[in-house]
Amino acid sequence: MKHIDFYLDFISPYAHLAFEHLPEALEGLSVSVAYKPVLLGALLKHHGQLGPAEIPSKRSWTYRHVLWLGHAHGLPIEMPASHPYNPLPHLRLAVATSDDGSISRLAAETIFRHVWRGGEEAGDATRLAALTAQLQPKRDVNGDENKALLKRNTDEAVAQGVFGVPCYVVDGRLFWGFDGLALLRAYLQGDAWFDGPQWTGADQRPSLLRSSKS
Repeated sequence: MKHIDFYLDFISPYAHLAFEHLPEALEGLSVSVAYKPVLLGALLKHHGQLGPAEIPSKRSWTYRHVLWLGHAHGLPIEMPASHPYNPLPHLRLAVATSDDGSISRLAAETIFRHVWRGGEEAGDATRLAALTAQLQPKRDVNGDENKALLKRNTDEAVAQGVFGVPCYVVDGRLFWGFDGLALLRAYLQGDAWFDGPQWTGADQRPSLLRSSKS
């Protein structure tokens, strides 16, 4: 049986869509999945990237794109009243429901739908308190032990080369994005393409970086 580490941050609409679509993407396959919350902002900072919502034109495209993807795939999704928002409370709550930083599918589903259905403020204090009561965390959400678990997940993701969410790691191979689910399924089905030069050699070439000076 193959094992998948699914790295996610609830701030990402693509992670929400991928999470909802995952059962269909893995239908008929024998796999186990560990759902691991990570702080997307820390991944972006490590790799020197801006988030999609930090680039105005990309922000506009991203929101339209994810709403279209939901429509096209029959996946319910609504933009929260404000976005981006601070996802730390949701991430810490998620991790606090777990023993080791890997959360249940039910906990992930509950939080994703809290953020991405209904069009309300994701970070509203009253809603967050109700969500916390519903999930019944096992430890202090803002305690040092819990913060360390979230950091460990994020550090682990960085060590494996994860640069964004959603990301799925299996057999040391990294698959990224909602559209990456199709590649993931093909790999799990044993497609020989993944042992050929188009996968193994795609990045084995020099990079001709452009200089900022003319």
